[in-house]
This record gives sequence, C-alpha cells and structure tokens, in this order.
Amino acid sequence: MKRRPSELRSVLDQLDREHLRRQRRTIDQFVEPGSRVTAVVDGRPLVDFSSNDYLGLARHPAVAAAMGECAERCGSGSGASHLVTGHAAEHTKLEEDLAAFTGRERALLFSTGYMANLAVMTTLANRGETVLLDRLSHASLIDGGLLSGARFKRFPHADADSAESALAEHSDTTSVVATDGVFSMDGDVGPLSDLAHVSKSHDAWLVVDDAHGLGVIGNTGRGAVEHFGLDADAVPVLVGTLGKAFGSFGAFVAGSSELIELLMQKARSYIYTTALPQPVAAASRKALEIAQRETWRRERVLALTTRFRNAARQLGVPLMAASAAPPLTPIQPVLLGSSDAALRAQQALLTAGFCVVAIRPPTVPQGSARLRVTLSAAHTEVQVDELVENLTRVCAAQRMVS
Repeated sequence: MKRRPSELRSVLDQLDREHLRRQRRTIDQFVEPGSRVTAVVDGRPLVDFSSNDYLGLARHPAVAAAMGECAERCGSGSGASHLVTGHAAEHTKLEEDLAAFTGRERALLFSTGYMANLAVMTTLANRGETVLLDRLSHASLIDGGLLSGARFKRFPHADADSAESALAEHSDTTSVVATDGVFSMDGDVGPLSDLAHVSKSHDAWLVVDDAHGLGVIGNTGRGAVEHFGLDADAVPVLVGTLGKAFGSFGAFVAGSSELIELLMQKARSYIYTTALPQPVAAASRKALEIAQRETWRRERVLALTTRFRNAARQLGVPLMAASAAPPLTPIQPVLLGSSDAALRAQQALLTAGFCVVAIRPPTVPQGSARLRVTLSAAHTEVQVDELVENLTRVCAAQRMVS
C-alpha cells in the first residue's frame, strides 16, 4: 500500500496506541575502574543490563589504547572500499587472526553483521532456488534471503525435523539453510548438529550466524559451533561480529578460500562500501587476544548468568524456559507478554537504577514482549542480586496490573 507524506502522522500515532513506538535515548558510557557497566541515561547513572558487551571488553583500556595508537599511525578513516584503496595491513592481520580463531581457511571483514549476512545470502542463493531459515533467525538473514530473489521458506524455531522435511520437499532447489547460533532475543542455541547433517545430506550450504555465541560459549569460547564439536566441513559458512563479546565493531564471514574469494567478487555489501577504519581493526585484534588469554572473563559471565537464573527462578521471575537448555548463554529474557507491561517494567527498573530495555513486536512474536537481560563479566555479584530483587518486585507489580 502506498504510504503518502500526509499519512505519516497516523502511522506514528498507531504505533503509540499499540505501545510499539521505539524511543532512542542518548546514553553515555564511561570508563571508571570497577564500574565498566555504568551508563548515564538522561543524567542518571544506571547499571547497564542491556549491552552485548559479554566479556567486558568494550571499555577495556588496552583495547582503547590499541585503537588510539593505530589512529596516530594510520588516521581515522580508510578512505575507500576494500577493493579500491581501503584495505590495509590491520585488516589483513585481523582477517588472519579470525581465520585462525574460527579454524577456517580465510575470513572476510565487513562493517556490520547485517552486511555480512546480506553478502552471504545474496551470493549463495539465486532466483529459482530456495532458502530455508529458522523462524526466529536474525532480521539480516531474513532480509538477505528476500533480497537473493530465491524462494523463501521458514521452519519452526529450532525444529530440525521440520527443516529436514522442508529440505526433502525442496531438495532439488534448496541452496541455503540458515540459522542463528545463539538466538539474540531468546538466548537459546540452534540444533546445529542436526541441521549440519540434513544440510550436508541434501547438498545445501549451512550458514550459522554466531554473533552472540563467539567469545562466550564452547570450551574455548569459539561459539556454538565449538559447543557441538562441528568443523568447517559441517558448518561451511560462519558469520560472526566484533561488536558484542569482543567489544569493538564490525563483522566477518569465515570459510573456505573459495567461499571468501567468491564473496569478494560478488557480494555487493562488501564491494560497494567503505572499508572498516584500521584503528577499529586494531582494537578488534587486541580484544580477540585478550579474550583468548583471559579465559576468566568467559567463565565469569557464565557464572554470573547461573547466579542470575537460579535466584530469578527461585523468586518467581518469569524467565523463558528455552533459555534453560544447554549451553547457558548470557541472554536471559524475562517474558511479560504485552508491550505495555514490558514498557512499564522497563520504566520501573530505570527508576530503581537499572537499564534493562523492553523488547516488543515485531522484533519478537506477538504476545511475547519481554525485558532482555544480558549479563557481562564486568558485572558484580551484588549488582546481579540487586537486579533480581528489583525484577521480583517489578514482575509482581505487573501481575497485579494484569
């Protein structure tokens, strides 16, 4: 339906009536010893339980220093796309580090995970083919599938049997099966072993976007793929981001040399955009080094997550059942149902000194609005306990209102 300029106000008013209008706040985060999860919102210091900074690296002084030192040497911008004059030494070194970290032949840098997923989906799927996605896959995988021009089908969340049935029905045309490794809103993990088996048996690419798993889960923090013991043959296309556990910015695709070369030649979201600045790449390299050396960060965030879950469940906080399935992840949604209830809970927590953002449709399905609690290695036990105490009070108040 055509949307005319005169109709924009009515569209915004409808979002307000449905409690679905998003609000952007200006949040200042600052470095202060022992308080790396402090955010200042509208002049008030809050404990941040909404960031994806799982390992507490986003404001690590060594990461910031690596960025500053590189900026002094190389300047602040890359000046062009990778294939013109924008690709430099720090990019090459980071790609080599990421390939080694993920156990792949090569890696290719992108400015965002969104661009990386668009690149993969539009390069590996074509018109006349079929792409198959988990129903709760990230929006960038969905958009990439749609932009590819291929027929687009989704299977029920984490249901490998349904995926296998769909593959059997469309075996001749299915070129790509795609899923998140760790799902960003539910915090659960996709059935990667089963999906790897059915994808390989039907000669389809398996694409795993492990933006929220890399650095956090797996015996050495190499993500959901490591957790399931899968190699590059089982998961030929691995997408990761640098702005979550690694506390920097950017994304990458890791895979075979031929895959990376094909993306360089064909992926429009790689070819036609300015390269990531070298200082950002330098910061990412330092963060990756720290994450692998300081394994206590991963151990700590998972220990704090266990502490949060145990206390919240004991006190009746409505956590999602799916997030209890192994492996445990730092994403712990508190399910409230209605968008109005989620917004009221968010405001009550703000008043109590906590930044916990309400997530509403269309980001999550209708009737499943929630508070998305995320844990970080930079949190303290006291902060986690105080959050649970306030969540208990807030959730009880929402039940009384309902």
